Amino acid sequence: MSTKKQKLKVTQIRGLSKRPWTQRLTIQGLGLRGPHSSVVVDNTPSFRGMIKKVMHLVKVELTDG
Repeated sequence: MSTKKQKLKVTQIRGLSKRPWTQRLTIQGLGLRGPHSSVVVDNTPSFRGMIKKVMHLVKVELTDG
């Protein structure tokens, strides 16, 4: 029985103008490049912490890896 690890699809829904520098760095660290860009990341505590920091700027969906 193979178990697929679930991943998170993160989509940036808001721009970064007038946002703190730490939030800009977090978005960059996730690999997002602007509004409506999406990335698929592993469902790990480090990525979940980054997402929690910028939750108001992104939309998160659970996907199969």
